[in-house]
Amino acid sequence: MVQYPQIDRTFAALADPTRRGVVEHLGRGSATISELAEPFGISLTGMKKHVRRLEDAGIVTTEKVGRVRRCSLGPQRLEDVHEWIELYRRMLDERLDRFGELLERTTKGDPQ
Repeated sequence: MVQYPQIDRTFAALADPTRRGVVEHLGRGSATISELAEPFGISLTGMKKHVRRLEDAGIVTTEKVGRVRRCSLGPQRLEDVHEWIELYRRMLDERLDRFGELLERTTKGDPQ
């Protein structure tokens, strides 16, 4: 079986709804830990843990600016997952095309 450690980390990081919400928020622009924590009603410590998990997966980057930590989407974002999904989408498309060709050949032989 082929191993995809980076994709495994990405999916594990995105398995939590709070972290998916953080990614969605950061898709609109950078934010501080406080700004990210507020809509979820969680502590700064709790949000830092979520952000650290996203950072470990390469989805988010952080930068200390004065006394606050500013978060942004990482340069890699979700390209690795997109490429992985695209690979399987192409394989599925090819299978469906072959299935369509089989159906076409089968119905052409049918007098109805």
